[in-house]
Amino acid sequence: MIEIKEDKGIIVAGFSEEDRLNSLISDSIKESLLSHYKKPNTKMILDLKGIKFIDSSGFGVFLSVMKAANNNYGEFKICHVAPDVKELFQVLQLHTILDIYDSLDECIASFN
Repeated sequence: MIEIKEDKGIIVAGFSEEDRLNSLISDSIKESLLSHYKKPNTKMILDLKGIKFIDSSGFGVFLSVMKAANNNYGEFKICHVAPDVKELFQVLQLHTILDIYDSLDECIASFN
């Protein structure tokens, strides 16, 4: 489902064997990601590589995690957003409040 690793002090979460972030998995994904923000100053990247569809509950995950990051002096960024999904971010105006990057390397570099 979701794989978590650490790279240069940054938590990188990515999906394995999933191409949809929908109501079937969103609650467990949200719990997993939010658990890392119990510690202040947490830096996290959610790598959406391979995700081709996101429903409203999936977008709710992003907002919940972003709020937790802000409340705990942390940071939350997203990378590898598929073109069709990126259109939804723009329609929902989420690209204005979330930090979105094309690649994981670019996203990691943005923390410096």
